[in-house]
Amino acid sequence: MSHPQMPYPPHYPPVAPPAPKKNWFARHKVLTVLAFLLLIIVIAVASGGGEKAGDDSGPGAQAKPKPGIGVPVRDGKFEFVVQSVEAGVASVGASYATESAQGQFVLVKLSVRNVGDREQSFSMSAQKLLDGGGRQYSVDDMATITLDKGTVYEQINPGNSVDATIVFDVPAGTIPSQIELHDSVFSGGTTVALK
Repeated sequence: MSHPQMPYPPHYPPVAPPAPKKNWFARHKVLTVLAFLLLIIVIAVASGGGEKAGDDSGPGAQAKPKPGIGVPVRDGKFEFVVQSVEAGVASVGASYATESAQGQFVLVKLSVRNVGDREQSFSMSAQKLLDGGGRQYSVDDMATITLDKGTVYEQINPGNSVDATIVFDVPAGTIPSQIELHDSVFSGGTTVALK
C-alpha cells in the first residue's frame, strides 16, 4: 500500500529579516550623555582658561591696583561698595544672643545695589575674605545672622540696594587684605583691597 504523496511541501511561515541594528548612540545612551557633558566641560574650560582681556602682565607692565574701600565695583548684576572693615572682634550680638569667635571676627560693612533689569538674590555666603598669604575664609553665617538680624540671603529688585555687615571668623592675628565679592556663587567675582 502506498502512501499518498502530498501535492505540495508543508508550508512554513516566511522567516522575517533580522531587525535593523540600532545605531551606536541609541544603544549606548548613558555613554552618549556622559560624552556630551564631557564635551561641554572641555569647551567651558578651554574658553575660560585664557588670559583676561586687557591683562598686561608682561614684563615691564605695571600692576593695576585693586579698588579699595569706598570705591564701587561690579560683578554681574550687583554693584558693591565696601564701607568699612573692623578686625579683632571677639564676639558679636546682644547679651541674650551672642556669638563668640573661634579666633577673631572680621566685620565687613558694605552696600549692595542691583544694577540689572530684574530681581537678583544676594547671598552673603558667596563672599570670601582673603589674607595676605592668599588664604580664603568663608562667611560665618550664624555670627552674621546674630549681628545683622538675619540678612544672609536677600532678594534685591532693580535699582534697590541693601546695607549689610558680613562676619568672617579667622585665626587670631589674621590681617585681612582683600574681599572677593560675588553676585552669585557661580560668578567670577571682583576683588576689593581692604588695606
